[in-house]
Amino acid sequence: MLIILGILILLFLLTSVPIFISLGLATFLAVIFFSDIETMILIQRLFGGLDQFALMALPFFILAANIMDSGGLSKRILDFSRALVGHLSGGTALTTQVASMFFGALSGSSPATVIAIGKIMYPDLRRGGYSKTFSTGLLASAGSVSLIIPPSITLIIFGSVTGVSVGKLFIAGIGAGIVFGLSSILYIYIYAKKHKLPKDTKASWRDLVRSFGEAWWALLIPVIILGGIYSGIFSPTEAAGVSAVYAFIIGFFVYKELTLGKVFKISIESAVTSAQVLVLVAAAQVLGWVLTRERFPQMVAEFISQNITSAILFLLILNLILLFMGMFMEGVAAIIVTAPLIYPAAMALGIDPVHLGVVMIANLALGMYTPPFGINIFVAQTIAKVSLSEMMPGLLRFLAFNLGALLLITYVPEITLFLVNVFD
Repeated sequence: MLIILGILILLFLLTSVPIFISLGLATFLAVIFFSDIETMILIQRLFGGLDQFALMALPFFILAANIMDSGGLSKRILDFSRALVGHLSGGTALTTQVASMFFGALSGSSPATVIAIGKIMYPDLRRGGYSKTFSTGLLASAGSVSLIIPPSITLIIFGSVTGVSVGKLFIAGIGAGIVFGLSSILYIYIYAKKHKLPKDTKASWRDLVRSFGEAWWALLIPVIILGGIYSGIFSPTEAAGVSAVYAFIIGFFVYKELTLGKVFKISIESAVTSAQVLVLVAAAQVLGWVLTRERFPQMVAEFISQNITSAILFLLILNLILLFMGMFMEGVAAIIVTAPLIYPAAMALGIDPVHLGVVMIANLALGMYTPPFGINIFVAQTIAKVSLSEMMPGLLRFLAFNLGALLLITYVPEITLFLVNVFD
């Protein structure tokens, strides 16, 4: 049955059938015609896969990200980032990268970061002399760091399917996200120096303090989330609800850019996005249950333990597999499919589960803008109205530098585990 199941999934994916249908329908067809499993069990597993406390965080973080975008939080983050780095070589591009890192720490959503930062910064990049190729590559790659920096939706999914502490994953994502962002900053600086691009006027201390003061309420969100989790005030799931309520209060009462009409529209959009993600989770959970019942994860673990005895080689192969998957599959789907298979083998090799989670998410962060199907590519295209062929050189250059960061994150586990050990 496993062979038939694999063929059906591959066939559906190659014919551009939506991923949740590819996973769910292939599983149901394989079970109905090639096994003795009662189909009612699959229905129960379909709904049971969503009955997880950790998954409740997902719609709240999506809602919080949308409120931040419409409530003026992203604009103030941009103003502060510009005051901070705008005067350096490549200042406009550096502002885009730094603001994306800040916004990623607020929203946890990669496409949301591309939209929120990109629609404001793309015109500035073009006016500043940056090419379409560079600008779109920057927007697509800068948004990808949101998968790593907490509160990352993908880290929540990894924690829900493996049982690893979401709080520890959030803390580990800080160091990895900074390294990932710094690799892009290095390329931006080199590009700006080479093309002699103009700098912004250096912000005075008064302007820097003023922009920080205006962005202060937005910058408090990751502090509240991580501080609340590690002080025991609330769980990661409850933190998601707190962040949504806090974003509403700041956007409505402090910045006064939210209206009740906007809130209603945001709620509808967030519900639709949440449903799209959760139906994928449900379909993948059914697939995972069938694979587990057929002992496929155990067979993978046994094969790896018998043939791969080095954690270094294992992580290298894992990177190659996930980079390939990231070209064709969205990060949440890839985690749900691969994490249950990879996790037992990684534990057998003595790899730290928190480090494993961050390595997997870092790979999929690259997949968010890896051609041909990285979702950030399509989001950036809607902002810039350019073709994939125009974007390709810029995408590949950012990809090369981010691959260097991925290798550091993979083979220097202290980058991810240092803060975890400090707070443990």
